[in-house]
Amino acid sequence: QRIAVKNMKKKYSGSCHCGAVRFEAFIDLSGGTFKCNCSSCTKTRSWLAVVKPDAFRLLAGESELTDYQCGKKTSHHLFCRRCGVSSFEWGKDENLGGKFYAVKVACLDDATVDEWVNAPITYVDGRHDNYKAAPAEVRHL
Repeated sequence: QRIAVKNMKKKYSGSCHCGAVRFEAFIDLSGGTFKCNCSSCTKTRSWLAVVKPDAFRLLAGESELTDYQCGKKTSHHLFCRRCGVSSFEWGKDENLGGKFYAVKVACLDDATVDEWVNAPITYVDGRHDNYKAAPAEVRHL
């Protein structure tokens, strides 16, 4: 017997600190988020939710975005040139079905504390390019 699973995606509004960059994304936070231990994610304490391109829309601030790439240059770490906050990034990964957006969960303006607290977190070992396993230590992430 098949059980129908209801799509739990919710439309969230997000922004950088100054509000120059604004976006909306359809995300199911209860479906999982992730934190990575690569040098960039560790320094910025990134907490991410991945969405497909059709679930993300930049509403304002494209001209305010600056692109930073590091390592293998597979992800575009975008940040606001006014306030310096990175509210999302994008990249291409065949394991994720091609192009994706990684939304910074902390930049979702209308997410509730309960949604944040109840969002499952998967930890990945990006420092060693092992995105299928958790690092030995995650408390600092």
